[in-house]
Amino acid sequence: MGSGDVGNQAGGPGPAGQRGPYGQPGPYGPGGPYIPYGRVSRTTNSLAIASLCCGIGQVLAGILAGIPAIVLGFVAISQIRRTGEDGRGMAIAGIVLGFISIIVTAVLIVIIFFVVEVRGLSNNTATF
Repeated sequence: MGSGDVGNQAGGPGPAGQRGPYGQPGPYGPGGPYIPYGRVSRTTNSLAIASLCCGIGQVLAGILAGIPAIVLGFVAISQIRRTGEDGRGMAIAGIVLGFISIIVTAVLIVIIFFVVEVRGLSNNTATF
């Protein structure tokens, strides 16, 4: 046997954590916890995702999805500040799309009201 052959033989230091022949610690200390390599990703706030979905869905549902997009967006931003989750951009996009929905709906109502009033005045022939 050579001088390097002392691993698990009688009188050798033995595996990690065991004592050697004279009460000395083995060649290696106890193993630590497993830590994965790479970036550990944060979670995305669920309400931010819902806000963005409602903001996009307002194309089909109009103001019925625009208002929830705004509410969910503001609640999501509040939670993101508190918890440090991702999704702030999605929440802001949902809020912006929700406000666009409300503005477009208001403009359409005003245009429809104006068209109805103009037609009503042109058909009404009043005689004095």
